[in-house]
Amino acid sequence: MTVLKSDASNLRRVVAVMAGQPTSDGAGVKLTRVIGQQRLPDLDPFLMLDEFRSDDAKDYIAGFPDHPHRGFETVTYMLAGRMRHEDNKGNKGLLRPGSVQWMTAGRGIVHSELPEQEDGLMWGFQLWVNLPARDKLCEPRYQEIAPEEIPEVAVDGGGKVRVIAGSVGGTTGPISGVATDPTYLDVALPAGTAFAHKLPAQHNAFVYVFEGSAEIGGDTLARGRVAVLSQGDRIEVSAPKGGRFILVAGRPLGEPVAKYGPFVMNTVDELRQAVADFQSGKF
Repeated sequence: MTVLKSDASNLRRVVAVMAGQPTSDGAGVKLTRVIGQQRLPDLDPFLMLDEFRSDDAKDYIAGFPDHPHRGFETVTYMLAGRMRHEDNKGNKGLLRPGSVQWMTAGRGIVHSELPEQEDGLMWGFQLWVNLPARDKLCEPRYQEIAPEEIPEVAVDGGGKVRVIAGSVGGTTGPISGVATDPTYLDVALPAGTAFAHKLPAQHNAFVYVFEGSAEIGGDTLARGRVAVLSQGDRIEVSAPKGGRFILVAGRPLGEPVAKYGPFVMNTVDELRQAVADFQSGKF
């Protein structure tokens, strides 16, 4: 989706609402594709958002065996369950409830994400964030954030905001050094409360409700709905019946996007080179 036009009032409004689409990925993991589906192929700089949620091990136990990435970043946010990460550089990590991994694939990496459990609820999100052309071949890196390292900010009425990236009321999230200057908030609102927040006016943004419901400017969002927002410098979300959602925003890159599976570059020639480099073992 292209960059959206600014709202004259500077208060962000809902310009589109849609449900995620059921699909599967990896070795058959069942999930809901929110961004990256036919109705919402992307929202610059965001390339994909998946929600995985199941308490049936058959839906997730095979996980995501070794696979490559180049040219973008993957952000995994765990709500429940445990996921083991390993890559071909010798890095290892365990994602547990409330933790975040922000991986910058850069010039190339091969990794796996496999469940560290045989039963119980597995629930979380994976977001793909594009890299600007200048950074697509940068050195890969990780930001592994434990649950206790993510600050929480209280909202009037008993709500709370987990600040993964960006700032809320002077509290800044632990993710840093990301080219798109992202905001990533997990907002929980009890019934009858609201949340207001300032955002960079030109950043593209969306809200995805994953518990209860929420309202933005008179538009009601049920669980499993994503709202694409107009541009503006602030957003107001209320939860008459209570709800929980992620609010994500980032600086659009405005660059051409060429995608082929796990490779995201700017041109077809760069994609061909990415495939050739992977096949020749240069990752």
